[in-house]
Amino acid sequence: MLDSKTTSNKRSDRDTSNSLRIALLFPTVELGTYWQPVLHKLASHQVRLYTGRPWAGFDPDDPENATVEVVGTIVRVTSSEDKTDYSGGYMRLSPAIVGRLLQFKPQVVIACGFSIWTMLAILAKPIGRWRIVLAWDGSSPNVDFRDSPPRLLVRSLIARFVDRFITNSEAGKAYFCEYLGVDSQKITVRPYLVPDPQTLLGMSASPAAIPLDLPSPIFLYVGRIEERKGLQLLLQACQILRQAGEQFSLEIVGRGPQQAELQAYCHTHALDDCIQWLGWIDYRQLGGYFQQADVFVFPSLEDIWGMVTLEAMAFGKPVMCSQWAGSSELIVHGENGWICDPYDPAAMAAIMRSAISAPESIATMGRAAQATISQHTPAMVAQFLADVSLQTLDRQSTTSSI
Repeated sequence: MLDSKTTSNKRSDRDTSNSLRIALLFPTVELGTYWQPVLHKLASHQVRLYTGRPWAGFDPDDPENATVEVVGTIVRVTSSEDKTDYSGGYMRLSPAIVGRLLQFKPQVVIACGFSIWTMLAILAKPIGRWRIVLAWDGSSPNVDFRDSPPRLLVRSLIARFVDRFITNSEAGKAYFCEYLGVDSQKITVRPYLVPDPQTLLGMSASPAAIPLDLPSPIFLYVGRIEERKGLQLLLQACQILRQAGEQFSLEIVGRGPQQAELQAYCHTHALDDCIQWLGWIDYRQLGGYFQQADVFVFPSLEDIWGMVTLEAMAFGKPVMCSQWAGSSELIVHGENGWICDPYDPAAMAAIMRSAISAPESIATMGRAAQATISQHTPAMVAQFLADVSLQTLDRQSTTSSI
């Protein structure tokens, strides 16, 4: 058996030699701006991020993307017209990932979710002799498949061959333990999807591009305009406030299939003068909109995480966050934001009224929100992933020597 001193020496050797080789298997990377700062902070290690669907505007020849490789294409197979992670089905991915991994020879593979790539990494594990860490964004009904015994059986079998689990939320941990039978000691809960404020300010919008003459306070929504995001219920809360004579503004950034319907609702219910539809905004310009807002609202009916909540907090904005979003775990009600039930527009209106009537509290709560998110930066995520990889290797080397 290796004693603690020998194990410590092995860890020290790895730390000083920077010999970690980590492969990240993320079939879809909607926004590379989440991962690029983390990859930069991992530069002292040898890291590759493999994806089948890179972010919009991805340039493989850009030196900034030197550690990102696109492997084949991705197709979501589902009977739903909504081709997202929340629409069920599965992702058809390229089996070429196995060859890429064997060529790269990682010590640790951090695989996102229970995709085909995760299964292939497990099947090739005896050949590649790597350890596997499964990353799970969070828990929600349409992603968990709790009512599908066959899917749960497959996932529980996959989980048996995983060395360690990481997840953004306690809800994700509960899913692992209660439905897949994972030992809680193998799970680490820590947000690994975090914002980088500097990226959000990378293309600062000109003052003329941001409406500054709106009645205060300014509430801000950023996201898809679709039923799952709960925007229709937020507009009902706005109608309640207007009927009570409250003065405020709501800026809506985004686009989606429900936009025409909701704009018609605003017109019918005389909300046009307090609602601004800003459409799609380049991600690197969003910082300016976060800065000028007073309160961020996230009324999602289902979200495994909700990165935009963290982005608002990074800019010192209190968040009215849906209890059905994984990121609500970062909100302490009444201290750095509010947790709401979006299915209750009257309750949402009451929270918004409290911000309208006590504007001095907004700044105080905003500072608390910023302090909360200061514990979750790209640099900290990079260190976390490196530490988890080292712990996984050390645990394996200790076990194999017994």
